[in-house]
Amino acid sequence: QVQLVESGGGLVQAGGSLRLSCAASGRTFSSYNMAWFRQAPGREREFVATISKSSSTTSYADSVKGRFTISRDNVKNTVYLQMNSLKPEDADQYYCAASAFYAISTYMETAMYDYWGQGTQVTVSS
Repeated sequence: QVQLVESGGGLVQAGGSLRLSCAASGRTFSSYNMAWFRQAPGREREFVATISKSSSTTSYADSVKGRFTISRDNVKNTVYLQMNSLKPEDADQYYCAASAFYAISTYMETAMYDYWGQGTQVTVSS
């Protein structure tokens, strides 16, 4: 089992920044690819970013590319999402997720992730 706990959400003005954190406990953190997803009420959970086990590879949704940065610290067992130039449409519940394995073509699919956090809310005022 892996337990994931997100933090860092809150209210920010458009154009501002937030950094989300996701602390992991349980099995070896470095054995998992990590990702961030987001979800608005009534909508499907949407891929935001992912990072490989050794941080060698990152990928982003087109909607956040150039504004968001995913990183991880395998000593602190934590994955981060630095969000800059926030827009009102970025307002969502953000979730971190852990995947033991995914193929390059499947990392955006929620079914590829084994563990999920409870989410943290990001609100962006215009």
